[in-house]
Amino acid sequence: MSRSILSIVLLFLFFVLLATTSSCNGRPEQTGTMKKPGSDEMAELNAFLVQKDRERIENYILRKNLKMSETETGLWYSVIKEGNGEYLTDNDLIVLEYECSLLDGTICYSSDESGPKEIVIGKTKIEQGLDQGLRMLKRGSEAILIIPPFLGYGFVGDGGKIPPRSIIVYKIKILK
Repeated sequence: MSRSILSIVLLFLFFVLLATTSSCNGRPEQTGTMKKPGSDEMAELNAFLVQKDRERIENYILRKNLKMSETETGLWYSVIKEGNGEYLTDNDLIVLEYECSLLDGTICYSSDESGPKEIVIGKTKIEQGLDQGLRMLKRGSEAILIIPPFLGYGFVGDGGKIPPRSIIVYKIKILK
């Protein structure tokens, strides 16, 4: 082998060696795994999100000049018209007109679009907040419910018109 080729090969090996050692920069190898948050961090994040949702709901109530009450579970409600008879309970079949919207006024679903909704209390799959709200009403009642994400569709939305982490406003009228 000639001396110039040997020099080029040695120079090439030197740069390869230099490149492989300097790429580490003295840092340990990363495995690609992230530290999972512990229960304390998750509880703290949840409390933060619940508080932010509460602030957004309270601002909405002020902007709309609504008179609302809050349940122990975090559902906000206002009975516009009191119905007759007993409060709704498990297995009661009701028909209701409704408008389901977001805080910005975007209407997601309504009975004007899809017709009145039949619900069997405790059986029909509906949002937890809507179920709680209906149980505070009687046949013939009209009400507004504000459902925070943790009583609605949570972190994922409904896969349709309700985005993730949405606060839902229901205007409902129980027909029968």
